[in-house]
Amino acid sequence: MTSTHHPHPLRLPAFRLLFLGRTISTLGDAVVPAALAIAVTRATGSASALALVLGCAMVPRLLLLPLGGVVGDRVDPRLVALVTDLVRAAAQIAVGLELLGGRPSLAAIAAAEAVGGIASAFAMPTASPLVAAAVDGPQRMRANALLASAVSGARLGGPALAGLLVLTAGPGWAFLLDGASFLVSAALLTRLKVRHTPAERRSLRADLVRGWSEVRSRDWYWTSLIGHAVWNGAAAVLLTLGPLIAFQRMGGEGVWIAMTQAAAFGVLAGSLLAGRFRPRRPLLAATLGLALYALPLVALAVTAPAPVTVASYALAMTGLGFLNPVWQTVVQQEFPPQVLARVTSYDWLLSLAAAPLGYTLAPLAADAWGSTGPLLVTAALVALACGGAALVPGVRRVGRTADADSLTDGPADDRRSLDKGPGATVPVATGVSSPAEEATVGAARRDPTIRT
Repeated sequence: MTSTHHPHPLRLPAFRLLFLGRTISTLGDAVVPAALAIAVTRATGSASALALVLGCAMVPRLLLLPLGGVVGDRVDPRLVALVTDLVRAAAQIAVGLELLGGRPSLAAIAAAEAVGGIASAFAMPTASPLVAAAVDGPQRMRANALLASAVSGARLGGPALAGLLVLTAGPGWAFLLDGASFLVSAALLTRLKVRHTPAERRSLRADLVRGWSEVRSRDWYWTSLIGHAVWNGAAAVLLTLGPLIAFQRMGGEGVWIAMTQAAAFGVLAGSLLAGRFRPRRPLLAATLGLALYALPLVALAVTAPAPVTVASYALAMTGLGFLNPVWQTVVQQEFPPQVLARVTSYDWLLSLAAAPLGYTLAPLAADAWGSTGPLLVTAALVALACGGAALVPGVRRVGRTADADSLTDGPADDRRSLDKGPGATVPVATGVSSPAEEATVGAARRDPTIRT
């Protein structure tokens, strides 16, 4: 079976609506990080106030992600995504109006961001089930690569648009734009028609346990998640220590700006590569590509020449861009649709929880031993975690195909499970989800397109 036997994903009405909504909403999201930082700083002059606002969005998201996965499997994910888009639109518009009022209240902004964080906990697990329902197995790789490329491109333009809005009209308009993008996404979702196979109704605890049993029954999944978690913690370390090293030892702010731009282009290049390169062992190739993140960590640790550091960061982020669509496609193909939202929520939970650990430990370790040691240790952990995952039999097997244009030959339900174990069923970034890395390329993530 080859891709010529199937219509291009953008010819499918359901995927076309998803593609348009994701691209527009990501562009809206891309203007928010800079606008939020400027708005809170202007209003309070306090870095701790910004941390408070970010924490108000992050904490409820982390706490409620597993519940969001259960709801995504029980209820039509299209309906969940639609409702959460409307809630997040209201939250962002409320922040925008608060900022335009002239005397913004930190409490009001924090409350609105908390509401948005709660909504995102239910929205994030729906992204993968919607793609899986809109596109059949043989074309999912191309569909996920298209989404990743469009999202990466939108994030490249987002920071420039944010700067234009903030400097000319004020940060409030950036939030109004993001709210409008959620409304457009919701409008597109009203026209979306996809199949939904609801999960069997059980108690909440039973649903959570079932989702976790699906995760641990597949060696390739849980070992990959360990690698993804380490990667996200490493990204936080790099983002914490990297700017100061660039400023003080490598030539100044221009080097860090060049690194962030190289990262953005690297993610885009990797996403485009995923749509064209079909390795026989896709998950193995993607896992080895993720290990490339050790390179910029080492480059910063030894204060390599700026061009070498920039190039290594671009290469590492190319590996990330390649992994994202590959991982999403494998997960969509190998897990039953009735549990897809739950396993995706556990993926996000592990990935999101690792970043704060890196942010907390990196400055403490640097103060105690200098930046070189923590960076080298982190690089070794990334190499070991990703290299170890690459040795797992399931990672080397899953998604393996003789068809150069497809990861699999059909939907997961028609095949036997690749791994047998407790809780295994008839046939599974999400990948690396790194809000930290997304901040580097100028956007807060709305869905598991980039696994950082």
